[in-house]
Amino acid sequence: MAATPGQRAAAREQLYVPRMGTIVRTEDITAVDRLFGIELPGRRPLHHAPGQFVQLSIFGFGEAPISVCSPPSQTESFELCVRKVGSLTTALHALGEGDRVGIRGPFGNGFAIECMPKMDVLIVAGGIGLVPLRSLIKDIQDHREEHGRLIVLYGAKSPGEVLFARELARWGARRKNEVLVTVDEPADGWNGHVGVVTTLIPKVRIDPPNTVVVSLVGPPVMYKFVYMALMEIGVPDDQMFFSLERRMKCGLGKCGHCQIDGRCVCTDGPVFSATELKTMHEGI
Repeated sequence: MAATPGQRAAAREQLYVPRMGTIVRTEDITAVDRLFGIELPGRRPLHHAPGQFVQLSIFGFGEAPISVCSPPSQTESFELCVRKVGSLTTALHALGEGDRVGIRGPFGNGFAIECMPKMDVLIVAGGIGLVPLRSLIKDIQDHREEHGRLIVLYGAKSPGEVLFARELARWGARRKNEVLVTVDEPADGWNGHVGVVTTLIPKVRIDPPNTVVVSLVGPPVMYKFVYMALMEIGVPDDQMFFSLERRMKCGLGKCGHCQIDGRCVCTDGPVFSATELKTMHEGI
């Protein structure tokens, strides 16, 4: 049955009018990154897919797109990991349990989970890029028998900037999982790998035709080098997916801030296959 005009108006209002979410827990992940657990009114689920984002607002400071980093199975609340880098995120870091923030969304297409059953999943991330991929990793763990191997390659600038270090260790200890971490600038006590994240790719066994690659890399220049490294080992373009969410602003395709060759990243993406990106000349 078609939606009534009132139902369509209510749906539009949910896109434009923030719901007031309550911060129910916080956890410092690094010196500048904090995890926030947020409940919507009535503990209603966010109904997001891995890779989607919300628009978070604080009155007097504005609004920004923030990736959801908890899995869809976590229904009574959802999690955002936010780095303190500007006025809005600084204001958010000053809040605590019981404080409220505006939430719109979720928005975006998310990762192509339907392409991944029984296939190996290779995840490549750098820096804060691990945040939206955490939602995907946890979703794969929730449905572990539906997927093949899970390989996570993660790079950070320094050991102190490694996100979710304890979780990375737990993921790596699970059956059918492999997790490798590297840093650019080792500090005293670091015994792990040193180098950019692409230097980890030759260290893992990959079956290209049976592998779906999901990549979200911090610095935009890294997308090109990740793609080239994966192309060299034979991963097909239509099995490589990249998120371009760094360009987003309004979440609705209205402001034009994230347009790339006529496509809006916030509504057509933020996740695109390498095949699609080849037609988007400003994409990477």
